[in-house]
Amino acid sequence: MENSLATHPALAGANSKTQAGGRIPALCALLFLLVGWTFFTATQNDFVSFDDPLYVTANGHVQQGLTWGTVRWAFCGVTAGLWHPLTLLSHLLDFQCYGLNPHGHHLTSVLIHAVNTILLFLVLRKTTQTTWRSFFVAALFGVHPLHVESVAWVAERKDVLSTLFWLLTMWAYTRYVEESKAQSPKSKVQYTLALVFFTLGLMSKPMLVTLPFVLLLLDYWPLGRWQRERIGRLIAEKLPFLLLSLMASAVTVLVQKGANTVVPLTILPLSARLENAFVSYARYLEKFFCPINLAVYYPHPGAWPLTTAIPAIVLCLAISLLVVLMRGRVPYLLTGWLWFVGTLVPVIGLVQVGEQAMADRYAYVPMVGLLICSVWGLHALRRCWQRLTFILPILAAAVVVSSAILTREQVGWWKNSETLFRHAVAVTKDNYVAHDLLADALNRENRFDEAIEQLQAALNQRPDIAKLHYHLGRAFEGRRQWDQAIREYQEATKLNPYYIEAYNNLGMALGRKGLPDEAIHQFQRALQLAPDFNDLHYNLGNALARTGRLAEAAEQFREVLKLKPDDAAACNNLGIVLFRGKQVDEAIRQFQEALKLRPDYPEAQQNLAAALRQKAAALPGIAPANP
Repeated sequence: MENSLATHPALAGANSKTQAGGRIPALCALLFLLVGWTFFTATQNDFVSFDDPLYVTANGHVQQGLTWGTVRWAFCGVTAGLWHPLTLLSHLLDFQCYGLNPHGHHLTSVLIHAVNTILLFLVLRKTTQTTWRSFFVAALFGVHPLHVESVAWVAERKDVLSTLFWLLTMWAYTRYVEESKAQSPKSKVQYTLALVFFTLGLMSKPMLVTLPFVLLLLDYWPLGRWQRERIGRLIAEKLPFLLLSLMASAVTVLVQKGANTVVPLTILPLSARLENAFVSYARYLEKFFCPINLAVYYPHPGAWPLTTAIPAIVLCLAISLLVVLMRGRVPYLLTGWLWFVGTLVPVIGLVQVGEQAMADRYAYVPMVGLLICSVWGLHALRRCWQRLTFILPILAAAVVVSSAILTREQVGWWKNSETLFRHAVAVTKDNYVAHDLLADALNRENRFDEAIEQLQAALNQRPDIAKLHYHLGRAFEGRRQWDQAIREYQEATKLNPYYIEAYNNLGMALGRKGLPDEAIHQFQRALQLAPDFNDLHYNLGNALARTGRLAEAAEQFREVLKLKPDDAAACNNLGIVLFRGKQVDEAIRQFQEALKLRPDYPEAQQNLAAALRQKAAALPGIAPANP
């Protein structure tokens, strides 16, 4: 059986620094350089349009930098259906340092991942008292292609940051076990530190809720506490951690329900979720050993065919039975396998959040369990077959190098939105989300023909998705094909009668086609659903003004100014309808207010001059409003 802290002389403080211990700083430096070389190209990548706008590029709070107000927002606000204030603080700090330069944001994630790799090495070495096995686990953790998504995606800062605190919690817990064995008063300090680090981790990403169970696994192997202490005491010792996990879980469920990100059982039944869970475990295993064709998004099939689900279920149950039967001889297999299975539970799809079947980023922490099984398992084979003694170091080096090369290639797919989503389309099947995201990237560059092609491919797969029709309508708008745009917006509202943006864009398209009455009807339908949507009031005001209903138009622009008092365009357009309604003095006041809000507003300047001339000499004429 492997050495553990329960039996190792270092626990009793009786051992001096070993020869291997003298190499530790050099090995840590080597890990840092290895991770840095592997992920350096990520620092040259751009932001992507998938969630990065939520966290940085379109987040008005983050773009204010670190202030008391934004710190308060980080702790009181919810982003992407999660309460994770420390993650938001890290983005605030990055913006304070780098602004919207993506390279600095990527650099921060790479540095945290490098620190995590070193911490994993140190934690494993301290708990198992093995150097080279711990080093190999850490090296593979640092360069495995499955980790690209967590490191190269700015929006996934929560992964690397929460894992930093996960590993610090494990380090403090190991120190607590060490000090309590020696009956040192420092044990309470280390236990408190572990609780503090765990709390900080939960405030970075709630996926850490499984950490108390991993601490129990560590008690089994490699710490060996199950053999010498009562199980009840070990469980009681974890109760404060479990309480924090329950609190974090409750907050997460409430927040995600409030954000409408949880898929109800009526849409995805429990049987389909269980099938997907087993299939996902099998797919994670496959991608761990053969990390190719990785994508930013894996579509959920709804229900897997039995020819896929049954082998996955048999595989998972067979491995579970095997590690339980072999737990006496090879306890690391039980710890490693349950680490992998257990830490994936919050994201395996039993509570379905979003539409994906699985995600590479979810494997960031669970992969450690598989690495422990693999590395310690190969070491056991070496002890049985001496010829492996010479082969294993070469094999280990080859695996690390090949993983690093594959990872550098995978990082390249994250260069920008277009390359990322083109790659996802190429390596997955029936991925309408990837087609949609690629179309969005193409739309942003005014490449409307290519965007339409991608959206039509997505609609061939899922014609019942309202947002696909909406996005296709926007692409047709870009080509000024109003009839096609109107048809797609109408289909979107038919599929989703509460699609406010579709009603708004439908009204805009009808107005541009010269059908203001029909446009007014669409804006009014949308306002029944969202009476506080100021853009709808603004667009309705413009449509009413075009039909000569000036008093109603003025009422809409005044409503805009109630909702958004600093809207210079609304002041200008209100001034126009007042001027056309012969209320020249009030129109002048509105033009002046528009210029006070935006001094370099040329249309308001022209309109004010015309209104002043009209007042002085009754001369007609006024500049049109900005569309």
